[in-house]
Amino acid sequence: MSELDMKSFNEKIIEEFRANGGKVGMFADYPMVILHTIGAKSGKPHLVPLVLTINEKDEWILFATFAGSPTNPAWVYNLRAHPQINIEYGTETFAANVIELEESAAQAIVNEHTSHSEQFAGYVTSAAPRRIPVFRIDRL
Repeated sequence: MSELDMKSFNEKIIEEFRANGGKVGMFADYPMVILHTIGAKSGKPHLVPLVLTINEKDEWILFATFAGSPTNPAWVYNLRAHPQINIEYGTETFAANVIELEESAAQAIVNEHTSHSEQFAGYVTSAAPRRIPVFRIDRL
């Protein structure tokens, strides 16, 4: 998918998310968030809709699978540079610190998640040798 196609796709997802209290038809079985990131290089704001994983410890987790791409999505670099952002969840917007998990903790969570989702496991395989960055959302 080209960058222009991805931007258009994300705009439609964001529109549906906001029109339906955080629900998006094609992701109906999964909670979603919209990250309000700040460009690592540009300093410009970006809206990024993502599927959210809430684990057994009630931690909010984001996986940077980029649908199995061999490269990280831009939002990874944006969060590394500017981890304190606003997040939309349902009809609420709140401030958060989005923390990247260190490599061994991230790998353990990725391994656990692959056992629950065939699609996710496919993303991990096709992204290899890239390791999937994992982030935790901490409300402020």
